[in-house]
Amino acid sequence: MSALFAELFGTAILIVLGDGVVANVVLQRTKGNNSGWIVITTGWALAVTIAVYCVISISGAHLNPAVTLALATIGTFPWAKVPGYILAQIVGGFIGGVLVWLQYLPHWAATADADAKLAVFSTMPAIRRSGANLIAETLGGFMLVFALLAVISPGNFVPGSELSKGFGPLLVGAIVAAIGLSLGGPTGYAINPARDLGPRIAHWVLPIVGKRNSDWGYAWIPIVGPIIGGVLGAVLYHVLWKS
Repeated sequence: MSALFAELFGTAILIVLGDGVVANVVLQRTKGNNSGWIVITTGWALAVTIAVYCVISISGAHLNPAVTLALATIGTFPWAKVPGYILAQIVGGFIGGVLVWLQYLPHWAATADADAKLAVFSTMPAIRRSGANLIAETLGGFMLVFALLAVISPGNFVPGSELSKGFGPLLVGAIVAAIGLSLGGPTGYAINPARDLGPRIAHWVLPIVGKRNSDWGYAWIPIVGPIIGGVLGAVLYHVLWKS
């Protein structure tokens, strides 16, 4: 498996399980309907963990353009590979969105709330204020990358040890759980442009019964915010660690 296909495949897994738990909670007549925020944040944390386990040995399991750009910014990932990784991640997000639509096919017609249908695929703010929403996504992206670099720091693990390989993805999932529980309330914590953009495109093109528009006016925030925050988190960690 090539690194690019691994990024596509891993991101698709991330979205199938992550958007899948949202569908289970917000769509009508599912077994998990109205089970709440704790179920969603738990499902997303496990989705990240499983996706990272699946492809980390092949591509490094970025699964997120903000992570890819952040690592390139501090010189730990080659810039020449950045466009291919990002494209693979977005395509994987789109494929994951399509698979979630198929999985819950009878439930779109059973759900009257068009906002809930969009929420399966992409994030939206609880209170729509662009400046505050951008800050929330920037802080979430910052915490993700800063904590991620801490997790994989040689100071925390013995490089190449079996223990390190086994626990790394679990700790990445723990980071995502912490961000969702603590910082996810304002915007739904996209913290990943591909997680939001790929499935949003799927929502836009799929024949979903009773869907609304795909909220493209908001779509730039879960792209720009995590990238800014991710780069700032990587730079700060790099400066602190090198100092």
